Amino acid sequence: MVPGWACGGRRLSSASDLRARLVAQLQPLAQPPAPTPGLIPAAVLIGFVPHPTGATVILTRRSDILRSHTGQVALPGGRCDAGETPWETALREAHEEIGLDPSLVEVLGLSGSYHTVTDFLVTPVVGIVDADFTPVASPDEVADVFETPLAFLLDPASWEERQIQRDGQVRRYWAAEWDGRTIWGATAAILRDLGERLVGATVA
Repeated sequence: MVPGWACGGRRLSSASDLRARLVAQLQPLAQPPAPTPGLIPAAVLIGFVPHPTGATVILTRRSDILRSHTGQVALPGGRCDAGETPWETALREAHEEIGLDPSLVEVLGLSGSYHTVTDFLVTPVVGIVDADFTPVASPDEVADVFETPLAFLLDPASWEERQIQRDGQVRRYWAAEWDGRTIWGATAAILRDLGERLVGATVA
C-alpha cells in the first residue's frame, strides 16, 4: 500500500481545489522530460473530470482486436510523433481514441515518467476535462470508455499487490478492481505515482 494516501488533510471539494492541488504537485510544461536514448517516447492523458459528487479519472478498455495489450484498462495515449511535446501527443491520442476535443482540456502539468517493460518512456500529462464531455470511442482502438472516482484510486484499500511469473522470474505489480474491470500494469503504476504526489488529500 502507499502510505499516506488515506491520511487526513485538505479536502478537494471543488474543481478549483483539485486544480490548485495538482498544479502544486506537477512538473511544469516548460520542463518536459529529456529524450532517453534507447527508449521510445510516449504520453498518456490523466484526465480529471469534476463532478458535484467528486472528481473522476477517464480510463479506457483497449479493443479486443488490437495486437498488443488486448482488452487492458488504459489511459488515453500512445507513441509520440516526431517533434511532438508530451501534451500534444496526449491530446492528439485522446481525440483519436475517445473523441475528446483538446479545447475541452485544461492541461495542468506533467506527472512522473514511467519506463515500461517494452522500453517505452511514458510521460503522464495531467489535465481537467470539461464535465460536459461525451466520449465517442474509436472502435479500432477502444472497446469502452469509463470514469473511475479519484477517491477510489487514492484509497489504499482499493489496491492489492499481485505477482506473475514471466521469463522465469516472479514479477510483482499493483492492481485494483473497479466495476468489473482490473486496473493494473503501467496504468496502475502511473496512477499510484500521481496518488503519492497527492498524499494527504481526500476527495468530497
